[in-house]
Order: sequence, then structure tokens, then C-alpha cells
Amino acid sequence: MRTPRSVREADVAGKVVLVRADLNVPLEGGAVADDTRIRASLPTLQLLLDRSAGGIRVCSHLGRPNGVDEAFRMAPAAARLRELLPDERITVLENTRFNPGETKNDVGYARELADGCDLYVDDAFGSAHRAHSSTEAVAHLLPAYAGLLLEEELTHLGTLLGDVDRPFVLVSGGAKVDDKVGVLQHLGGRADAVLIGGKMAEQLRADNPLDFEVQLPSDVVGAAAFEADAEAGVFAVDELPDGWLGLDIGPETRRAFAQHLAGARTIFWNGPMGVFEWPRFADGTKAVAEAVAANGGYTVVGGADSVRALNQLGLSEKISWVSTGGGASLELLEGKELPGVAAIPS
Repeated sequence: MRTPRSVREADVAGKVVLVRADLNVPLEGGAVADDTRIRASLPTLQLLLDRSAGGIRVCSHLGRPNGVDEAFRMAPAAARLRELLPDERITVLENTRFNPGETKNDVGYARELADGCDLYVDDAFGSAHRAHSSTEAVAHLLPAYAGLLLEEELTHLGTLLGDVDRPFVLVSGGAKVDDKVGVLQHLGGRADAVLIGGKMAEQLRADNPLDFEVQLPSDVVGAAAFEADAEAGVFAVDELPDGWLGLDIGPETRRAFAQHLAGARTIFWNGPMGVFEWPRFADGTKAVAEAVAANGGYTVVGGADSVRALNQLGLSEKISWVSTGGGASLELLEGKELPGVAAIPS
């Protein structure tokens, strides 16, 4: 994998630096509900401050607004960043996606972002798979460097693409196979075991496009309707009543998955085992999270839902690397070149 040049190499003293960070955080009641991504941006910003940058302009998107949308103003994220890193040299620009040119990779908008800046640092791994003005076009207008978080993401995820300690176990869940079939095909063929949960398991049971075997649930927690308080029970997969839905992996599957994970030396987990937002259907995801956290080998977890589960259980510190990128991590592990990385010189 090509290594982009690092912000550590940049001469930033007295200069104005445009930083593309990932401040795309969940909001509740007009405040930041989870500041994980903001905290992840701090090391690069602190490095620039320590090296006497004259000014730091931080840009990011937030949500998926269609033009200017008051619900997606950057103010709450900017306020939280100022609390964590109070320094008058840092300015947070407004949501990049308020400008229609952002998602079109418009050079005109990139020039607006670059105006008055001396160099550019991309630290938003979660957006590196998008060729947008703030992630790709602007990197051709200013001397461009990779931030510390972007570097770490490439290093840790890149480890999974090399020679790993075995057994190597891949765990995948969530709702759609289509979103993950590429990484499953690319990584799964190299894994010693591939464990599948969530709605993906149902799809793969009906039609498996992969050219290797995967381990699917033997039992599920089924419900009569897609509701948090619906009538529920544990069933063997082939005994689930007609019309009922499998909303979590069952206890037998949890034990089998935990056994695989206990013996692994390398693990990559992406995606929940069920509808873990509802407590009655969260035990499968919890069991996987606990088994990954208890493993003494190299463990990498990606995907917003998996990371949220770890945070809720207080297990994030027990994981070797918790990725801030969802789609970006999957595309990287699928073997694709990320536009935001390719735009930075080596």
C-alpha cells in the first residue's frame, strides 16, 4: 500500500493550515451526543499548535444536508472542539456539504477552501473514499499531507492486508450483503473462519455469492414483528415460525462464535449481530464485542454500529484499533485506492 507523506514532515511554523477533519458526529438536542470523532482529530491539531502554526482552519461535513440546513450547522461540533482544545488559532468552517460543489468535487469550491491557506492536511479517514472538494480537489491546490489519524488508519487496516498472525477470524453483520460483499470476498478468502450475523446471514443463506464457506447462525432470537416489544423467542434457524423475523443470533450461535474468537490471533469485526439498539435483541452483538475485547491478539473493529456497541459496553480501550471509517475502511480492505489518500503525494 502506498504511504502518503506525513504532516510530521511539514513546515507549519507561522503558516495557515487547512485541516480536513471528520467532525461528522451524532447530535441530540442541539449538542454532540458522541465526541469520539472529535477526540480522534485532536492529535493532529495539537501537533500543528505545538509546531507554531499561525492558524488552523478546520473543515468537515456533518450529516447529509441538501444545501443549507439549520439542523446540520457545525456550531455544536465546533463548541465541543473548543472545549477539548481551546486555542484561538483554531477556526471551524461551516458544513462543507452546504455548498453544492462539495460532493461534485468542484475545483471552484476547493479554491474557496484553499484561499488564504499555505498547506493542507487531510485527517478525515472516514471521508477518504469520497472524491469531494474538501478531500480530493483541494489536495491539488496546496502542498498536501496526511494527518496522524489518517496515517494510523492506513497502518492498522493495512496490517490486515498483509501477513497476519493466525488463526485470522473475520466477523461481519448488519443489514446488507451488497455493502460488504467486496471486503468479504477480498479478506474472507484469506481468513481461517468467517462468522456472519445480522440480516446478512439470511441473505447469504438464500444466495451466497462468495467462493468460500462462511459460518452462519444455527439459532436466532425471533420476533413476531419488527418492534422492540414484539413477542419473541429462541428458535433453530429452520424452525423459525412463518412470518417471524430473526432479530439476533441465538445462544448456541453466540457460544460457537465466542469459541472461534477466543482462539483467534487476528480479528476484524464489522457490523452488529442483530437489532442491538433494542435491548432484547442486543445479546448477540454484546457477546461478540466481549469476545473480541477479551482476545489477546490483534483486533480491529470498524463500522459505526460496532463501534457504538463497544462504546456502550466500555470495551473500546481493549481493542487494538477502533476505526473511525465505515465505508472508507471497507473500501480500503476491499483493495480499492481511496481518492483522498491518492491525492496526497508520497
